[in-house]
Amino acid sequence: MANRLAQTTSPYLLQHADNPVDWWPWSPEAFEEARRRGVPVLLSVGYASCHWCHVMAHESFEDPAVADYLNAHFVPVKVDREERPDVDAVYMEAVQAATGQGGWPMTVFLTDEAEPFYFGTYFPPEPRHGMPSFHQVLEGVVAAWTDRRDEVAEVAGRIVRDLAGRSLAAGEGGLPGEPELAQALLRLTRDYDEKHGGFGGAPKFPPSMVIEFLLRHHARTGAEGALQMAADSCAAMARGGIYDQLGGGFARYAVDGEWTVPHFEKMLYDNALLCRVYAHLWRATGSDLARRVALETADFMVRELRTTEGGFASALDADSEDAQGRHVEGAFYAWTPAQLREVLGEEDAAFAADYFGVTEEGTFEEGSSVLRLVRTGEEDTDAARVADVRARLLAARELRVRPERDDKVVAAWNGLAIAALAETGAYFDRPDLVERATEAADLLVRVHMGDVARLCRTSKDGRAGDNSGVLEDYGDVAEGFLALASVTGEGAWLDFAGFLLDIVLERFTGEGGQLFDTADDAERLIRRPQDPTDSATPAGWTAAAGALLSYAAHTGSEAHRTAAEGALGIVRALGPKAPRFIGWGLAVAEALLDGPREVAVAGPVGGELHRTALLGRAPGAVVAAGEVADAGTEFPLLVDRPMVGGEPTAYVCRHFVCDAPTTDAEELAGKLGG
Repeated sequence: MANRLAQTTSPYLLQHADNPVDWWPWSPEAFEEARRRGVPVLLSVGYASCHWCHVMAHESFEDPAVADYLNAHFVPVKVDREERPDVDAVYMEAVQAATGQGGWPMTVFLTDEAEPFYFGTYFPPEPRHGMPSFHQVLEGVVAAWTDRRDEVAEVAGRIVRDLAGRSLAAGEGGLPGEPELAQALLRLTRDYDEKHGGFGGAPKFPPSMVIEFLLRHHARTGAEGALQMAADSCAAMARGGIYDQLGGGFARYAVDGEWTVPHFEKMLYDNALLCRVYAHLWRATGSDLARRVALETADFMVRELRTTEGGFASALDADSEDAQGRHVEGAFYAWTPAQLREVLGEEDAAFAADYFGVTEEGTFEEGSSVLRLVRTGEEDTDAARVADVRARLLAARELRVRPERDDKVVAAWNGLAIAALAETGAYFDRPDLVERATEAADLLVRVHMGDVARLCRTSKDGRAGDNSGVLEDYGDVAEGFLALASVTGEGAWLDFAGFLLDIVLERFTGEGGQLFDTADDAERLIRRPQDPTDSATPAGWTAAAGALLSYAAHTGSEAHRTAAEGALGIVRALGPKAPRFIGWGLAVAEALLDGPREVAVAGPVGGELHRTALLGRAPGAVVAAGEVADAGTEFPLLVDRPMVGGEPTAYVCRHFVCDAPTTDAEELAGKLGG
């Protein structure tokens, strides 16, 4: 019999709708039920493509005996972290403070006032690796709740007080300047993996936002070391197993330090961020590898994540069925030498094994290998043969059982995808990609903004979800709209971005420039979450700061510029100490130091001058393009800026000073070279 989750739209919650556990979605009614029954709440947080969430569900939540005990002694509440990042953030902070680590599935026990008192992540069905079994944990919590209620209440109250005391100031020390950005670069140089690229050891995550900072820093200062770290990291990832060598697109992270074996789930946000990173790397260096990876990643997003309504789905699962019918991680992507021979024949299989690093012993599990580019130079290889082998392997892979797709559309991640596809389409003369970006933006306006004049977090099948947008939704969607405005010359996208950013000023901004992840009229949790550090995506705090800065450059709005500067105080405080975790904030700080430059192109959209402006490397430069007669009212930068002598003309300003207008593309490129 289905439980209450059957009425929800979240693919993750729907995965649990047939559990024998009597799940509730996060709601006031669940806590009222806990009060009525006098029992604690079990909060279980995960997401649809989370491998260990599936494992714990199969081992424990599908077990009738565990379910009976849970239902008798708890009110079980299931949360999709991607739909409710606010709930996830508040309790994850508590988990990390209490245990020193976090992750998903997240398992938290709460009082009926939603105050946490016991924490964990994955719990096995039997005791192992020093972990108690899930049943032992449940029994221990019930004993504490029954026999030591005062102690439980005291612990819960102390945790809530500790969390409440963590409110962040925006950093009264002022704006990040040259010294802080230089210190951040030095710190990154110390953490850099010279041999394999990237930062830190295993597991190794793609450092998209840090690479954006490195590219912008190089453009502004000429620092060769910054460009080298960015280029070498991108090359290592593109040649490693974290990148799908057949179908394009990136997996979530590598379990090792060499980028060899990925955790196979593919997330929209990683691919959107990395698509843009590789496009920007190509813009800086002209690298053929960067161009290929940017385009393949864009094509992957359109081919495999685009929904019927024109938005982009959240993720592809890590697991799928193998040839024996088992549900295992990586089954769709890994190859054995025998499988290569079956598809390619003896000679081409030997060539492919050598080219893609497929060995008899295997680099993954059960003798299978993850495809990588193991040779150092691609240029000395027979390109036609590689293309033929790749096409045949891809066709054969299409016959395998595909990983499940999480079809919900998350506003923030679609904002990232819109920015990536719009810019990649503009750089590489792919108007179809710009069109896909525009369709996704249309969906966000039509469904996620709708009639309510606020942004909702998710939609599915064209239907808006119930959860309000958080700061990262407003920041990333505004960023996507601003990129789309620059590429298409359609000022409506600038207006929509302004509309969202006005809500940021009104509802998300606190004293002294600090930002909160939830609006001032959002559901009250035990703490109002705020986190300026990047996780897998830019922090809402710095995403909003970047969009506010760009919008101010477009419009001259002092209020938006002041808000951006107020928010960036946190980068001055954290950038030198923890640059790996505030990469997007550092990238925005680079734009602030550079101006950012304001470029108005009076002339045809898509013409040579417009394209030259978009290819300028100056950090965070904003571009407005269009025929002055019809665009002057849409783009403030185009007002009173006519074509000179009837020729398309570019105007470049920064720090309240403007250069002489130019009709020469080469001269414009020089002004925007960084």
